[in-house]
Amino acid sequence: MRVVDAHQHFWDLEAVAYPWLTPDQGPIYRTFGWADLEPELTAAGVDVTVLVQAANSVEDTEAMIAQADRHPEVAGVVGWADLTDAGAARAVLDRFAPDPRFVGIRHLIHDEPDPDWLLQDAVLDNLGLLVEYDLSFDVVAVLPRHLEHVPTLAARHPGLRLVIDHLAKPPISTREWEPWARLLRRAAEHPNVHAKVSGLNTAADWSTWSAADLAPYVEHAVDVFGAGRLMYGGDWPVSVLAGGYQPVWRATLELLEPLSDDDRRRVLGGTAADFYRLPEVA
Repeated sequence: MRVVDAHQHFWDLEAVAYPWLTPDQGPIYRTFGWADLEPELTAAGVDVTVLVQAANSVEDTEAMIAQADRHPEVAGVVGWADLTDAGAARAVLDRFAPDPRFVGIRHLIHDEPDPDWLLQDAVLDNLGLLVEYDLSFDVVAVLPRHLEHVPTLAARHPGLRLVIDHLAKPPISTREWEPWARLLRRAAEHPNVHAKVSGLNTAADWSTWSAADLAPYVEHAVDVFGAGRLMYGGDWPVSVLAGGYQPVWRATLELLEPLSDDDRRRVLGGTAADFYRLPEVA
């Protein structure tokens, strides 16, 4: 089995602007690169990773591709394109899509003042470009309103592969259930929608969380999506805010223990490899 971390980041504060990454982010307000990640992957037994954009800029995408050039363990890159501008988006896709490691697009919609940013006519139309180029779209669903939009996207573009990052950040720290559970179930009704079991430690109490806190939310995700549409992501280095890579990895293994061997293999690698069309790595 090839173990895939379907969600992690690099950022270089001297090379790329990250408007959201400010000194108040504490331990993650620094440059993170391959030398920081490699020992974490080795300790966990992760074979390859998917680098996911951390800035709405072509410069961030260029930096990730450069990392993939140097490190074959980076099997996929989820970059950025301006979905409000068809010409600009097509130019980016024409440039990067021929690279088999360029697997999808993401936009930091949770940083947009308008929670309905995704429902702009231009954005809805331009998501169709991703179908044309056989690329996926990562949905950063932080607010319930963001998650509400996933069925709209899925119905508008049934050929678009969609993945909800971090299970849409369930309200674990407050132990709430609705409307998250209902909205996740509605999203899962669309077969082109997937989800990442990732970023849950920072949705819980950062200092006291345990796998038991996350379990009801992961169980619900397994119930509505099935293992075939779920994928593991470490969400490193954001995970450093609440323990770091290894605690997340150990908790994930514990949470997946009730699943069959085949289902664990799907969540820990198979789903991501299929969803992102990851090229094989020697």
